[in-house]
Amino acid sequence: MGLDTLTQANQRLIVELAAKHRLPAVYASMEFNGGLVVYGVNYPDQYRRAASFADRIFKGTPPGDLPVERPTKFELTINLRTARALGLTIPPSLLQRADQVIE
Repeated sequence: MGLDTLTQANQRLIVELAAKHRLPAVYASMEFNGGLVVYGVNYPDQYRRAASFADRIFKGTPPGDLPVERPTKFELTINLRTARALGLTIPPSLLQRADQVIE
């Protein structure tokens, strides 16, 4: 799932309004700096996978013969600074599952 243009263009405003109104928000991209939780596609993994497709095309595979794929690797990031600012306590079990915890 990618971010649409309207959301990308207003990402700072979205984060600011969520913070102003003390709304715990979950975002799909690390570009939403300051959000409570990010759960989304691992873009470096996507780029590596795209490179393998380019390699196959350069080696002669017609693009139409390549499979359509969905992302397979997702990441969970939890921002404890934002949690503290919102007065929230994140359960240790959720913190253990996170790929990244921002202190």
